[in-house]
Amino acid sequence: MLERHYIFPGVIELNVQARRRLGVNIYLIDGGSEYALIDVGFLDELPEVLELIRQMDFSLSACKMILATHADVDHTQGLARAREVLKCKVATHPKSVGPLQDGDEVMTYARIDAQNIHIPMPRCKVDLMIDEGDVMTIGDQTLEVWSTPGHTAGQLSFRRGPLLFSGDNIFRDGCVGVIDAHHGSNLVDFIASLRRIRDCDAEFLLPSHGPIFRKDNALLDATIARLESYTHMADFGTCVVDWPLLDQWEDELATGKLML
Repeated sequence: MLERHYIFPGVIELNVQARRRLGVNIYLIDGGSEYALIDVGFLDELPEVLELIRQMDFSLSACKMILATHADVDHTQGLARAREVLKCKVATHPKSVGPLQDGDEVMTYARIDAQNIHIPMPRCKVDLMIDEGDVMTIGDQTLEVWSTPGHTAGQLSFRRGPLLFSGDNIFRDGCVGVIDAHHGSNLVDFIASLRRIRDCDAEFLLPSHGPIFRKDNALLDATIARLESYTHMADFGTCVVDWPLLDQWEDELATGKLML
């Protein structure tokens, strides 16, 4: 049996438990009589994840549910198999249901033809749709559901006291989850979600990738400012709000002014 390494009371992170990177952070919420998982990661790593759970002396049958932060393949490729083995419910945001149940390779980032990326995306039945303000009870633990769209339309975060399981919203280096219109990203929504995280009184952010860190408002301010600049840059295509250069050029054309 493995000693359980709790990062906070009632919270085990399986990368920390395994002492190696599993591709996505997987949080086990230990409610005593039952537990839940936040995300499950890739299919080829699921056997190790399940074995870790067994070795920590958790019964597989005691898993109440898997909470999918969003539908991206790195978070959910193993979801259908995990649901089958654990015989538990899968819960996610309504806007993640279609991509998961259809196995939509584009919306889940499993297929990017321009980069020759093609990852199989098994279809997974969603048992429970959850959204802003819902409260999930796992034994003696409760999680408040936050809708924090931007990276994807269905991105969820989960609040438990001073902890915020913040998904792909913000990482310790100030980076954020991929911004891509084909994948359903929305810059304006992303900025609103980051402002909400900045303004909340959570003390620690538990992201879906990389290390857990203490919430740093200066870091969040810098990230928000960067994303705000993206909303006016052609670099980000159909995610942008406008491109000021073209308005400036239109004025120059109308006045006959040639800028050299």
